[in-house]
Amino acid sequence: MTDRTSELRAAIESSGYYPDVVADAVNAAVASEPVASYLVHHEPTIDERDEVRRHMTVLVLTPSRLILAHTDEHAPDDLLPEPYTSTSTEAVALAAIRSVVVNRMVANPASYAGGPIPSPGANEAVLTIGWGAIGRIDLEPAGCSDPNCDADHGYTGVVSSDDFSLRVSAAAEGPDAVAGLLGFADELSARTGSGAAVR
Repeated sequence: MTDRTSELRAAIESSGYYPDVVADAVNAAVASEPVASYLVHHEPTIDERDEVRRHMTVLVLTPSRLILAHTDEHAPDDLLPEPYTSTSTEAVALAAIRSVVVNRMVANPASYAGGPIPSPGANEAVLTIGWGAIGRIDLEPAGCSDPNCDADHGYTGVVSSDDFSLRVSAAAEGPDAVAGLLGFADELSARTGSGAAVR
């Protein structure tokens, strides 16, 4: 397996978003394991006061774990009188991951030529990873096929696990960002499959 630690650091540096803060938190979570694959996603958000706040998500795949790191910037408050960042990291054993869901959106599918880049390829992709930490239940009234039936059939629903979800759009972040998400998802799927061996 090729160790991509230096590539990960370069990607964090190129984002320009507090690279030393982000890299230190990610390195601590990775704990000297080799980096098999990574994804760096920088996303500006607008808060309730219409101020732009930045958010950085870093996903790292090691031989044994999936590392998720989130860094946000905050305005001064009563606790800290100067602007500050907060970073949270989570390490999930690959064996604990229950689902890797990839949703690809392709515009003008009749002209689709395959491959994530260049166009035409996937215009948008959503990666959802579940390992059982967060469960969601979607309920709706149940019914039957009789249009005249007014009986109460109770409820029907779906229980799903979506501990982490990330959406990337070619229109907003460029086709390379979509390709990066899809590449990371492919690698994660391969390593969390039944009987997958560390490569």
